[in-house]
Amino acid sequence: MSNKKRVAVVTSDVPFVKGGHITIAQSTVRALRAWGYEADLILTPQNRFGHQLRAYMATRLTDVGEDGLGRKIHQVISFRYPSYAVKHSCHVCWLNHRMREYYDLWESFSSQLGFRAKLKEGLRRRIIHLLDTQLLKHNVTKLFAQSKTIQERLKLWGSIPSELLYPPPPQRDYRTESYQDFILSVSRLQRLKRLDLLLDALALMKNRDFKAVIIGEGPEEKNLGLKIKDKQLENRVLLLGKADEKILIEYYSRCLAVFFAPLREDYGLVTAEAFASRKCVVTALDSGGPAELVIDGERGYVCPARPERIAEKLDELAENRALAENMGEKAYTFISHLTWEKAVEKLIVCE
Repeated sequence: MSNKKRVAVVTSDVPFVKGGHITIAQSTVRALRAWGYEADLILTPQNRFGHQLRAYMATRLTDVGEDGLGRKIHQVISFRYPSYAVKHSCHVCWLNHRMREYYDLWESFSSQLGFRAKLKEGLRRRIIHLLDTQLLKHNVTKLFAQSKTIQERLKLWGSIPSELLYPPPPQRDYRTESYQDFILSVSRLQRLKRLDLLLDALALMKNRDFKAVIIGEGPEEKNLGLKIKDKQLENRVLLLGKADEKILIEYYSRCLAVFFAPLREDYGLVTAEAFASRKCVVTALDSGGPAELVIDGERGYVCPARPERIAEKLDELAENRALAENMGEKAYTFISHLTWEKAVEKLIVCE
């Protein structure tokens, strides 16, 4: 019988969507195994609107005390809502985010609702707030936030204390081949990711030869295609769609820089992956986690979320490849200090 400590890594499952939290959870399992633990990933449900409380209940009833052979599970590491509802005597939560529509996105979300729907969702929001506060204060042994942005939200909604722990980039074979004349964007094609900012900025650039490659899929694909035609960017933008890891690493290795300017992102693994590829990142002041990591003028640019300002920065990079390389090196130096070994040391609190 194995004498290794067993750790269950728990996060919620969003059907047919692989978000960053899944990648971080899988990377955590891999890191735990590399450092001598038995680790496995457990996916709990995340139900659609109107059924969220059922997901909390189902997660609460999920047995994480023993494995399938009746052996003790020594610790749990949970991530996003409602995975932190699982019950265990040694429970670390490395929080990615709570249900954002009921927190920082409530104003924009509720503005689209009718009177009755807003009352109904407002009630659900209050219940979820109470549940989350109770769970994160009393159900977990230790709470880590994946960014300062998440820490601030915890303080604002619930006065919940936490410790900052940035996730390292996923364990991939990052490399740096060149600094070619294109900006890379890796993202789900959703409004919150603000890919339209990149397209508008490209159209305003002085350098008309500079291009963009966008990797990802999502509901905004059609709208982005229409904007590309409207801005006459057909010869300058490649919508690549979904890409496997080999292609993703290849484009990271060859781009001049990476554009990642979502609205109030929790953390944003794209920034860490760009840094690991020695590429600087162009982001926005209101982009949350990415803006924490970049530092304007050192590891990329942090600018107002306005196309003309982004266009200025893209022109600077396009005309000064040495600058892009220098900032990429600084970014790589920074991210090299965020290791999975250090993360595991922090996350394991019950030996």
